[in-house]
Amino acid sequence: MVRFLSHWRRSVVATAALLAAAATTAFPAAAQTPDVVRIGYQRSSTLITLLKTNGELEKALAPLGVKVSWHEFTSGRPLVEALNLGSLDFSADVADTVPIFAQAADAKLTYVAEEAASPSAQAILVPANSPLKTVADLKGRKVAVTKGAGSHYLLLAALGEAGLSFKDITPAYLTPADGRAAFVGGNVDAWVAWDPFLASAQSQSGARVLRDGAGLSGYKRYYLTTDDYARRGGKVLEVIRAQLVSTGAWVKAHPQEAAAQLATLWGIDAPTVEAANARRTYKVGPVTRDGLGEQQKIADTFLAEGLIPKKIDTLALGIWQPASQ
Repeated sequence: MVRFLSHWRRSVVATAALLAAAATTAFPAAAQTPDVVRIGYQRSSTLITLLKTNGELEKALAPLGVKVSWHEFTSGRPLVEALNLGSLDFSADVADTVPIFAQAADAKLTYVAEEAASPSAQAILVPANSPLKTVADLKGRKVAVTKGAGSHYLLLAALGEAGLSFKDITPAYLTPADGRAAFVGGNVDAWVAWDPFLASAQSQSGARVLRDGAGLSGYKRYYLTTDDYARRGGKVLEVIRAQLVSTGAWVKAHPQEAAAQLATLWGIDAPTVEAANARRTYKVGPVTRDGLGEQQKIADTFLAEGLIPKKIDTLALGIWQPASQ
């Protein structure tokens, strides 16, 4: 069994134990609360975070007699683990690689919506005074990257484009916070980051983009539900997706106001948030089978690198559609 996915499975077991202990408090069983939709999110989940703050989702669901139960997670993987265990009904946006690891671990999940590609929202960064000019210059260098994240795929794709392999660099597998510290401290030669970490590094240290995802990695983000909730939560999912669509449009139409709100929530200065948001499309729409092509490329690349233990068909996950369609 591949070590990385083994960690995923161990984490699932640990998460299951914790959730079982909290079943009557933090995560009430769906059968006991049919009038509640349980939504998992990260603080960086832009659109869901705004909806949680402004109360618009609760207002939109009120005519259905449905309330919202919010559950914050520190990263996408435990969020999706909780979803797969049936302890959540809906997941805020997660990076494109998260459903792949979930599927490789035999999770039963369904796509609800996607955020259109934002290829410049993640990039390989080098210090402003770095002698490195191209990705080929990374040969023999130490690069900070978050293992299994979308940025990991971007690094693999960029190295391949430059005629290099992953063995040509020395990876430093670090969380975004630790990666930033290593980068600023000069302990790595490059760092693969995504927004808002990317914008923050550019703003505060003058970091230079060596290569972003244009033509290499679309960096889509996906909203997920369980197979069970996809069958029975139709009206609720319609409302959630509609609210995500309108909130995404609002963010792009009101960049300064949106940045001011998010700056308060994230503890980041508003200009940095605005710069990060400018690189995200926030264009939410339905998932289509034709649009999942890059998911298969990512899965095949991760299989070749030994990050997942078996070949998967990314089209095998369900795709939710409103009953009217």
